[in-house]
Amino acid sequence: MPNTPPRTADDLRQAFVRFFTGRGHTHVPSASVIPVDRTVLFTVAGMVPFKPYFTGDEVPPFKRAVSVQKCVRAGGKHNDLDDIGRTNRHFSFFEMLGNFSFGDYFKSDAIPWAWEFVTATLGLPAERLWVTVHLDDDEAADLWHERVGVPSDRIQRLDDDNFWKMGDTGPCGPCSEIFWDLGPEHGPDGGPATGHDRYIEIWNLVFMQFDQQADGTRTPLPRPSIDTGAGLERILAVVQGRQSIWEIDVFGPLIAAAEAATGAAIGTTAEIDVSLRIMAEHARTMTFMISDGGGPVERGARLRAPDDHQASGAPCVSARRTRPRDAGARRGDDRRHGGCLPCARGRPRPRGQRRAA
Repeated sequence: MPNTPPRTADDLRQAFVRFFTGRGHTHVPSASVIPVDRTVLFTVAGMVPFKPYFTGDEVPPFKRAVSVQKCVRAGGKHNDLDDIGRTNRHFSFFEMLGNFSFGDYFKSDAIPWAWEFVTATLGLPAERLWVTVHLDDDEAADLWHERVGVPSDRIQRLDDDNFWKMGDTGPCGPCSEIFWDLGPEHGPDGGPATGHDRYIEIWNLVFMQFDQQADGTRTPLPRPSIDTGAGLERILAVVQGRQSIWEIDVFGPLIAAAEAATGAAIGTTAEIDVSLRIMAEHARTMTFMISDGGGPVERGARLRAPDDHQASGAPCVSARRTRPRDAGARRGDDRRHGGCLPCARGRPRPRGQRRAA
C-alpha cells in the first residue's frame, strides 16, 4: 500500500527528514533565527548555519545534512516585509526544508531526489509542475529532461532569478527551481518566466560553486556543494489543496486570533484581509524572534537581534504594522496572539499551557 502523502505541518516536516535520512543525510536541528554569522542580520535561509562548511573554513562532521530551519527575512538583501499580506508567497518568518551536500553529491543526485520527493512522497501531479534553470546551465537542463523526464517545454531558462546569493558576500551559485501551477483561473499561461503569482516556487536547488567577495568578484568554493531550500508553508498550501498560503493549518488559528482581537473578519474588504494577515504573520515572527533572544528596541515598536550581534540595530518587525486601526484593533492587541510556540508552528498547545498575556 502506498504511503499517505503528508497533510499537516508536522507530517511534512517528518516526511522530509525521513526521506533524506534514508539517503544518508544527518538530521541537524534548526539553529536560531539570530545567526552566528555577522554578514546577515537574521538566518535568511537553511544554509546559513552551514556557511563555514561551504566556504571550507570548517570541516563538516558529516558530508550530508537535512534540516527544517527557522528563517526570518526582514531587512537587507532578503527583505519581504512590504509584500507580506499582499502576495500569496511572502512571510517574514518561515520554515525552510533543506538537504545539503558538502562536496559529496551534486546535480545528478540532487535533481532526481527533488523530483522523487515532490511527485512520489507528496503525490503532486507532474503535469502541474514547471522547472527553471539558469541561462547557462545546460547540465541541469539535460538532467531534468533526459534523466527525470520533464518535457522540454516545461523547462525554462532564467538569468538573475536562477542565481542565488546568501547576501552581498558569501556562498552563491546557479540554481534550479520547481514551480507549482495554481491553474488558468489564477493568471496567464506561459510558465514561471511570466513572473505571475499563478506559478509558485516550492523547491530551490542551489548549486553552490562560488564565494562572493565584497568587491563583487567570485572565487570558486573548495568543493561544489548542494543547498536545497523548500518553503514549508508554500508546500503545505499545495498538499492541503489551498489556493492561498493564508489558509494553511499553520495560519488558521493565528488569523482567527487576530479576528477575535479586532472584531474584524477575513473577507470583509481587501484592506482588512491584508491587515489581519499582517497581524497574524508578524505575531508569529515576533514569537520566534523573542524565543531566540531578540529583544525590544522601543516599547511596542520593534524587535531586533541583540546588540552584541548587530551594531546597526536594524528592526525586524514593526508592531505598528500589526495593529491596523481600520480593522478595529485596540491598544495592546498586538500582544494578545501568537505568543505560543507550538501554535505558531501549527501544533496544538500542550495541555495546561497558558496563552501569553
